[in-house]
Amino acid sequence: MQIPFSPSPTSSLGIEWELALVDRRTRQLRGAATVILDEYQAKIGEHAEQRAKHELFESIIEVVTGVCDTVADAKADLSVTVGLIEDLAASRGLGLMCSGTHPLTSYATQQVSPDPRYRSILERMQWVARRLLVFGVHVHVGVPARDRAIPVVNALAAYIPHFLALSASSPFWLGLDTGLASSRSKVFESLPTAGLPYLLSDWGQFEQFMATLVSSGTVETIREVWWDVRPHPDFGTVELRICDGLPTLLEVGAIAALTQCLVDWMNTRLDEGYRLPTPQRWVVQENKWRAARYGLDAEILLDEQGTTRGVRDEVAGLVNDLLPVARRLECVDELTDVLHILEVGSSCDRQRAAAQRADGDLAAVVDVLLREMKSGRPL
Repeated sequence: MQIPFSPSPTSSLGIEWELALVDRRTRQLRGAATVILDEYQAKIGEHAEQRAKHELFESIIEVVTGVCDTVADAKADLSVTVGLIEDLAASRGLGLMCSGTHPLTSYATQQVSPDPRYRSILERMQWVARRLLVFGVHVHVGVPARDRAIPVVNALAAYIPHFLALSASSPFWLGLDTGLASSRSKVFESLPTAGLPYLLSDWGQFEQFMATLVSSGTVETIREVWWDVRPHPDFGTVELRICDGLPTLLEVGAIAALTQCLVDWMNTRLDEGYRLPTPQRWVVQENKWRAARYGLDAEILLDEQGTTRGVRDEVAGLVNDLLPVARRLECVDELTDVLHILEVGSSCDRQRAAAQRADGDLAAVVDVLLREMKSGRPL
């Protein structure tokens, strides 16, 4: 099986942001994606489907950028689309928010989107897929050749806990505090082709792996391999998928800048003849669990000898190391917004604080998430 790869000559950027439609009166999710997307299509025209799309449930709309050169361009692109969707939702008494999970709503109450692809997935995966009332942010960064994709995926896997800790925003599930910073990551990785990537040797082994899955009927297309970080051949990118849903545009920009800078730095190292390190899978798995459990308070493993360090310190050091790359990519402001997240806390921390202030009333958490989406910054 040969999988064509569309190379990206620069470290171009694309972002996918999954947004929740929330009834402002009940604070529960309410399905209205089809009618809103139909109105959006009528308003925008033929390119509407490239900017706003269905997801698994009718209470979710995915907003997508075009191919962007800078993080600032991507944020501006998202702002336009979100603003239009927000207006269409408001006319129906709905607000927009984003979080790894909705604090209150049960997946059992939600209507499935009409897309036949999603119905096929539900038929094959049943309860495992029916629970997927979860929200994420995906960041694509261009790589110049298919032979680069697998080494970059492997090296980027070591940073999965860093991104998960920064984005953790799903402490609540079905109205209860799970004790985790990211319950979404545990729900999503239950899919048979989701979770940590296999650390493959090269593109040929990736093609062999995909051929086995497709010929055996495990997946219908490559789109159904939902690794935390994966190559995207059609776009010519490496796609980071580990992040929980981010409530604010500031946080989306910060995560995008960190991703773009890391991938660009890795591409530069390969240009210079260096070999990128491939982490031990069990170390990544342990660190992912620690980030899912403790968020920014996690102590992560640095090596196979068991040396640990706080993920906050690791992230702060990484930002400092990547500043020269950020200057070249014109995203210094967005990269340093990562430090702002470390200062004010992740969405998980902010959600728990809101619940505590409201004596455990999770409707107050929804209200904070709605306000944060509107303001574009953590409150």
